[in-house]
Amino acid sequence: MSAGRKKAVVLLSGGLDSATVLAMAKSQGYDCYALSLDYGQRHRAELQAARRLASALGAVEHRILPLSLDALGGSALTDHRIDVPEGGVAEGIPVTYVPARNTIFLSLALAWAEVLGARDLFVGVNAVDYSGYPDCRPEYIAAFEHLANLATKAGVEGDAFHVHAPLVKMTKAEIIRAGTALGVDYGLTVSCYQADDVGTACGVCDSCRLRRQGFADAGVEDPTRYR
Repeated sequence: MSAGRKKAVVLLSGGLDSATVLAMAKSQGYDCYALSLDYGQRHRAELQAARRLASALGAVEHRILPLSLDALGGSALTDHRIDVPEGGVAEGIPVTYVPARNTIFLSLALAWAEVLGARDLFVGVNAVDYSGYPDCRPEYIAAFEHLANLATKAGVEGDAFHVHAPLVKMTKAEIIRAGTALGVDYGLTVSCYQADDVGTACGVCDSCRLRRQGFADAGVEDPTRYR
């Protein structure tokens, strides 16, 4: 950590998008504090990936917070009774949507930021290649930033928070090209909704389909291990 550098809290899932955002924040001169959530998701491979990425991309600190969203269910990612779709990316909000997930995650990032004295939050939401999630839109990010400055001691005292979503209007191919230019090793990432314990991807869920097509469109070799 360098004296005088700004601090940022970066939400790090272990996937392609959040890895790119961490690399972007680091390249912009931030001391990055990576936050991952163990929220009862289908597999732990993405958390193992997050640990690898935090180390490889030079996070000052990486924390994994326990959060039992599986106790609420309501999503194919937190309830094993709901199957992950494998038939291709469909219209509308899919069953892989986790109720209020980004609001919960950003709220925790906001709390840590206030403790750290950081005023910048980074999140890897995307509204171009996204799978219909309402909490991945630019309007949502703007609304959360407004909330952050209403709901915190720092915000009320005029020390404003900023929520950065640098990928929000980028295609998956553009994201991959940007991360590759910053030296991200995408072989360390796990994007699959139903990866196995070592991170091998199914190749047929929405996330795998978008990822595979992104590498093809970017003209970058796909390092993903598919089963």
